[in-house]
Amino acid sequence: MVLRLFSSIYVVVIAARLVCCMQCDIKSERRVDCFPESYPLSRDECVKRGCCYSPYKGNDDVPWCFFPQNYSYAYILTDLKEVSYGYEGLLKIPNDTVAFPVKTLPVLKLSVFLELEDRVRFKITDVNDNRYQVPLDVPKISTKTRDMTKYSLQFSAINETFNLKIIRTDTNVAVFDTSIAPILYGDQFLQISTHLPSTNIYGLGERHDSLRVDVNWKRIAFWAADRPPKVPETENLYGDHPFYVAVEPDGKSHGVFFLNSNAKEAVLQPTPALTWRSIGGIMDFYVFLGPNPEQVVQQYTAVVGKSFMPPLWSLGYHLCRWGYKTSNNTLGYVERMRKAKIPQDVQWNDIDYMDRKMDFTYDKNNFDTLPNLVDNLHSHGQHYVMIIDPGISDQPDKGSYPPYDDAIEMDVVMKDHTNSKPIRGKVWPGEVIFPDFTNPNIYPYWTKQLQRYHSQVPFDGVWIDMNEVSNFMDGSPENCYQNNTYDYPPYTPRVSGGKLFSRTVCPSSLQYISSNYDVHSLTGLFEMKATSHALKVIRKKRPFVISRSTFPSAGVYGGHWTGDVSSKWSHLKVSVAGILSFNMFGIPMVGADICGFGGSTNEELCIRWTQLGAFYPFSRNHNDIAGSPQAPVDLSEKAQNIIRDALIVRYTLLPYLYTLFYHSHVNGSTVARPLFFEFPSDSNTYSIDTQFMWGSGILISPVLDEGAVTVSAYLPAGYWYGPSGNSSDHEPIHSKGEVIKVSAPIEEIPIHIRGGHVIPCGNYNGATVTNTSNDFILLAVSDDAGKAMGHLYWDDGDSLDTLSNGNYVLLKFTMQNNTLVTSIQEGSKLIASKMRLMLVNLYGVNCVPKSVEANGVSVPFDYGPFEVAVQLPYLAMDEIIIKWTC
Repeated sequence: MVLRLFSSIYVVVIAARLVCCMQCDIKSERRVDCFPESYPLSRDECVKRGCCYSPYKGNDDVPWCFFPQNYSYAYILTDLKEVSYGYEGLLKIPNDTVAFPVKTLPVLKLSVFLELEDRVRFKITDVNDNRYQVPLDVPKISTKTRDMTKYSLQFSAINETFNLKIIRTDTNVAVFDTSIAPILYGDQFLQISTHLPSTNIYGLGERHDSLRVDVNWKRIAFWAADRPPKVPETENLYGDHPFYVAVEPDGKSHGVFFLNSNAKEAVLQPTPALTWRSIGGIMDFYVFLGPNPEQVVQQYTAVVGKSFMPPLWSLGYHLCRWGYKTSNNTLGYVERMRKAKIPQDVQWNDIDYMDRKMDFTYDKNNFDTLPNLVDNLHSHGQHYVMIIDPGISDQPDKGSYPPYDDAIEMDVVMKDHTNSKPIRGKVWPGEVIFPDFTNPNIYPYWTKQLQRYHSQVPFDGVWIDMNEVSNFMDGSPENCYQNNTYDYPPYTPRVSGGKLFSRTVCPSSLQYISSNYDVHSLTGLFEMKATSHALKVIRKKRPFVISRSTFPSAGVYGGHWTGDVSSKWSHLKVSVAGILSFNMFGIPMVGADICGFGGSTNEELCIRWTQLGAFYPFSRNHNDIAGSPQAPVDLSEKAQNIIRDALIVRYTLLPYLYTLFYHSHVNGSTVARPLFFEFPSDSNTYSIDTQFMWGSGILISPVLDEGAVTVSAYLPAGYWYGPSGNSSDHEPIHSKGEVIKVSAPIEEIPIHIRGGHVIPCGNYNGATVTNTSNDFILLAVSDDAGKAMGHLYWDDGDSLDTLSNGNYVLLKFTMQNNTLVTSIQEGSKLIASKMRLMLVNLYGVNCVPKSVEANGVSVPFDYGPFEVAVQLPYLAMDEIIIKWTC
């Protein structure tokens, strides 16, 4: 029975208990949902949970049933005490629990780990600590004394409703604050909410949407799914990345990582606030204090793992298509690219190379010359990558298909809920079984299959697809097990298809470490680990793996492409946000299918997409079998010339890009980054996701609109060198933080170099990275004080363990007082002595030089309107001093 007393106060009788005076005077934007399962709902259903009921017209996302300020069934904090790692306590429910949508656990354990001065971790588990936890290897913290000068903790009073605040000390901003709503903790339902200090929130993927997350009741599901992206995106996609970066009102940043691999969702609301829900596992949160966004990502990758060091050839241009139909046609494209002198380092094949679409085979009729194709590529310094799907066909006769026979014999397959037989699905070859990549024996199994295939076709990298795991049916041929709470949980986040087993296997299926219900979204990550391991064993060189499905730490083992994007201008535009988000997720080797995968492109779109794709960290053209051909050589001669020029810019900048990947590998840095990462105090940058930066030194402003021949580019305050106004000629620009209109005819993509940076470049003179000479060029752009700095990392580009073996060099470039110096910061002097500097372009020199000397010897130079080009006698880069006098 419900008696209405005032507009904001109810008296509620529940199970013969009187709960008096609920405080329901809560603004609509501050309501936290108390009944997320369904709408509409009745008042009785709501008040049985002890919650407030008030229908809201005009926005269906605003909760009708929401928590009162004095919720009667909230956990209270007891037994809080200091321990060696920080704090621990108990959370208890003082009253009888209500179904929400499952019975909540009566006693929980709170553990707060004061791990580092800029990192706090807290876990909430049941007191027996026997729930599933994500098997992520986090580096151990050795020190026992914790520095808390950068943050403070505030707990609720003992025997009061539990809340936790993590507060930045110098600004008093709460970076995590659970006081907005009570936590809920049941066997298959977890919920926790936090205030957000601003609406500038980024991450929470995988999304195909704007970079900054909409906080107007945005609901984001996390559950790896085979779903082609849409614009705007409303459904969960291939990967699961429950991590966000938030910019606070004063420009400082922090990050929050929810370490949980079960199906979950995040609901953002205008308060601003965020509510996490998961249907399994535990609450395990990391909070990173930054204070700048680049540091937040570095702190995050210190937990999940820093990115792999890619082979240099993988930074070249890649070409692929589903629908080459024959190996001879595939080679024909390679030869046409060579003839057109368009750079290409890697040729790929999609599933049409396979025999009956079965893994680890090739069609001996249509692709009979595939081994010869790979030999041809290798003879020209090029490389080969092919697709592999996780589904292993069970159609061939016993003994005729080793991948299936070995999987059964080695017992490395996913099982049904009885653990008695393999669970089956249907994908490209028909009915299949699925390897269990969480099983330790998967490593010898997977390596054996790839080794056997490599002996026939000596591939260089592996493209793993369909690993959500994708299924062409819902569940299995035998149907998912009825009347169980794994396939049909009490609460299902708003995942695409409405069911956890939509286009995938039954969550009740069993794997080595747990049920698929727990580890489903880890499939892609564990397959990446097994594939990376196999490539190291087989090739004895750096592995190159590109995966569709990803989870935190995937960047340690490979890269990602953004899936089945469409050949549309809207997908071109939103791809920038996707590339930037995955760099935040610690997966810098990322790109979208250039020119689009689905549908048919047109020449203008393909040109503009290639110009942008030349600055994707992973640069690959790939399209669908049903679409029109879109390789560069399928376009007009004019288009080929434009595309060639764009790719030559990429190849020229490869030393800089390679150095950024080195910094990512060593420090956990981003490679492609949003403008606000470099200019966090400039609020104008917070919404920009149509421009981006390579590292801190290069700004890219691509053309993203049909028919456009200009770009409105925002230049943050500082000195920039690049195009301005109606001309594409480069000149110095002193910006106060302003938008400039830049000429961008179809032949151009606007690029600006930031003052204060030295950009190392290569002397591109061939079709591949391998054929690029060991000669280098420096672009040195001074800041207002005449200073600049930069680095160049270099090694042989393909060997394992070059850093630990010392087979590398890290050069440092410093410019000040009319002097540019190159020096060895780390590594091998022998490697540096074999590198030659042939040209230095100085920008921002405020005088006409009278003379220029290199290592004390006069050298020729040219002075243009805005630059000095210094010709050098190919000096060894171990130590060079260049001076100019005015």
